Amino acid sequence: MNFELTSEQLSLMDNVKRFVDERVDPRMREIEKTQHIPDELIREAAALGLFGVSIPEEYGGSNLSRFDRVLVHQMLGRSGFGFAGAIAAHTGIGSEALVTIGDSEQKRRYLPRMATGELRAAFALTEPGAGSDAGSITTSARRQGERYLLNGVKHYISGGGSAGLLTVVARTGSAGSKELSVFLVEPGFRGFRVGRLQETMGALGHPIAELIFEDCEVPVENRLGEEGKGWRAATQTLMEGRPLVSARCIGACERLIEISTDYARMRKQFGRAIGEFQGIQFMLADMATRTEAARWLTYHAATLSDEGRARPEGISMAKLFASEALAFVADCALQIQGGSGFTAENPVSRFYRDARITRIYEGTSEIQRLIIGRALLRG
Repeated sequence: MNFELTSEQLSLMDNVKRFVDERVDPRMREIEKTQHIPDELIREAAALGLFGVSIPEEYGGSNLSRFDRVLVHQMLGRSGFGFAGAIAAHTGIGSEALVTIGDSEQKRRYLPRMATGELRAAFALTEPGAGSDAGSITTSARRQGERYLLNGVKHYISGGGSAGLLTVVARTGSAGSKELSVFLVEPGFRGFRVGRLQETMGALGHPIAELIFEDCEVPVENRLGEEGKGWRAATQTLMEGRPLVSARCIGACERLIEISTDYARMRKQFGRAIGEFQGIQFMLADMATRTEAARWLTYHAATLSDEGRARPEGISMAKLFASEALAFVADCALQIQGGSGFTAENPVSRFYRDARITRIYEGTSEIQRLIIGRALLRG
């Protein structure tokens, strides 16, 4: 399979890289301290079209191929995941279900504003008792005439506190069944409120939130797809988001390797640059090798997805390997930096903290292994 990038793809990557390196990265400390992304950066991201990469052209987006979206997210990964997460939650799992199974009226109502970043989206699946086990969802939706009443609590929802549109998965069947349905919830709907913003160790700047539904009134026309058929939509949404997580991991690895090689050339101990020591060279070699392997797994999965030949286990392999690779690369980068890497102002410490969530969200490493293992046993 040939992954030689076109001039258009290289230009796309260069534009996003320049924005991230020159505009976002210098402000990451500010973003982390304030837990807020400056409005001007959001406007600049919107002007670059970053909020519309997954939106069809007829609704104002660029409708990039899945492979090209991977390239965009790879460059976003060079920044802190707090900023990258704000774009990712919107262009990935936040918009996937609406684009895929939404009807023409739902798309007309929401997608044009989503493409410009005016309306930012999030995906609400996880609950206090349901994460990897989506079948344990207890948030319920009961139809009453021309509306549904949603009751329950979601938590750890990326961007949930600031989103203008939430894709919410709720139970419309009996407990333990797969009779789930998907709804588009606006924060102004009666019975909805944002609970507490939950403090995290990393990905600062894009807070996760608790969402509370108390007889939340959702019009019937805001149900996505058929009632009781939301299980497939929820799992498909997560699967399609995983290559984007992988891509951001690759971008973070690349940036950490750049920082580490620069430091290894500059830092001197025992009268010479530490890059001359075999121990440092071995770490850099392993960092680069794992990053390159993660890149090809991810590019392969995205290519197959564009061709309609994607296999869940292939996507899981990419997500599993790339997130584990980032954990390894971030650990090595901090070890190379020594004590300075442990300080808050050093970007390596930010990547080290951010890396941990990639093995949890959008399917834990354990869930990815289950998917891969079960596929092997099926033959």
